[in-house]
Amino acid sequence: MTTTPNKLRIDIVSDVVCPWCIIGYRQLEQALAETATPYELHWQPFELNPDMPAEGQNLREHLAEKYGSTKEQSDANRNHITAVGAELGFEFCFTDDMRMHNTFNVHQLLHWADQQGRKQDLKQAFFAAHFTHGRNLSDDEVLADVAAEIGLARDEALAVLKDQRFANAVRTAEKFWIDAGIRGVPAMIFNQRHLVTGAQGTENYKQILQQLAEEAN
Repeated sequence: MTTTPNKLRIDIVSDVVCPWCIIGYRQLEQALAETATPYELHWQPFELNPDMPAEGQNLREHLAEKYGSTKEQSDANRNHITAVGAELGFEFCFTDDMRMHNTFNVHQLLHWADQQGRKQDLKQAFFAAHFTHGRNLSDDEVLADVAAEIGLARDEALAVLKDQRFANAVRTAEKFWIDAGIRGVPAMIFNQRHLVTGAQGTENYKQILQQLAEEAN
């Protein structure tokens, strides 16, 4: 892993079915703009649900099983996430039939998009596909559609998913971050040294960026 001189390297370990990953990213993005920080961003793969079956699972059922969340707690959490997202210009549209998905194929397409310099665009498109439009990320046809909508080759996207050509590369990257101690996302690593976990808020990110700039000087 290399870093461009005079640019802050930011690795974000995340999954596209994690609401706090898009929230944390939007907060960091604001902080980077407000501090005029030169940076280069690298999205890194993490699966929240590597054992999720192909058909996925109802989101409420999943959260109840995983965290013991009641419907009232789930509703309150959804309302909070929706409000925070709205402040950052991201629309969350939670529904009763929303599902949690296995995202291994998503990460393979992101790896493919990275080779074309389009990983950032596809990552944002997948966040919106899942949280705003409620699309089925367990369906390879849907994943290829999302890729095509940002101008990538749909047929090639399907071929990537069919032959799983980047499966080993994604598994290797996932293992690297798990071996580095990452257990939850978002996890942001600045200059390959400073780990910040969770969505910290724009003001906190600005303080972090200012501290890093002072260190660099």
